[in-house]
Amino acid sequence: MSPLYRALPALLLSSLLACEPSGPEDCSRYGVTLSPVPATARHLTCASTACGDGLNPPTSGDHCSDTLRCRVYDAEQNRCVWLHNLEHGHVVFLYNCPEGCPELVATLDSFRQEAKVGSNGVIRAIVAPDSRIPTRVAALMWRRSWGADAPDADAIRCMMQHQDAEAPEPELACLP
Repeated sequence: MSPLYRALPALLLSSLLACEPSGPEDCSRYGVTLSPVPATARHLTCASTACGDGLNPPTSGDHCSDTLRCRVYDAEQNRCVWLHNLEHGHVVFLYNCPEGCPELVATLDSFRQEAKVGSNGVIRAIVAPDSRIPTRVAALMWRRSWGADAPDADAIRCMMQHQDAEAPEPELACLP
């Protein structure tokens, strides 16, 4: 048997392994940003307004000790509360359209349906309005954010590959 013939299985295996993805893709080309590690991520009273990392919208930092149920909301929610959801590895989708935008909410809910599911069978993501975001839509995870005036499926799906990646308390279930 020739040496090349004996080496062929190893060469084929190494070429197949080289094609394996090395992990989630870098989403910065879509405008997804990764913020610095927060100085603190303490639990505050839910009445506190001193939460977050100073970004708009916040993606980490001090937050409320409560979490939101993972579902679609039609009323604005306390940022300090959903920040705690981010700490648990949940995805938060925000929208800013005071005139109403049921089609946009439905689109964000379809992305919510693609988020990871907790051990209790509940999808670990939230959709809620937020009048303070500087764009029409935003997708958030602990230390990660993306925002634009319209949903970008490639950007959102790329970002969702990183669900739980930086979360201090990843993979925690969410109440329905």
